[in-house]
Amino acid sequence: MDNDFDKKLSQKYCPRFGRLAVEKGYTTTEQLKEALSEQIDDNVSSKPHRVIGTILFEKGLLTSAQLEETLIELFKYERNIE
Repeated sequence: MDNDFDKKLSQKYCPRFGRLAVEKGYTTTEQLKEALSEQIDDNVSSKPHRVIGTILFEKGLLTSAQLEETLIELFKYERNIE
């Protein structure tokens, strides 16, 4: 993914993505905190920005199906509030 696109997605969806993944039981609060910490570490060390879902998936904490289902839920939610 393009880093600018990742940043825009992160700003718009990551807080809700993480919360929804926890609510669905796909990840724990502690795992989400670790992913957020990793995201911050990447950003302050000028590494490419990664969205929370990508970090959780790369760490083996979300399956591709869980990632996709969470994103589908987020996009449904966004359509309902716009």
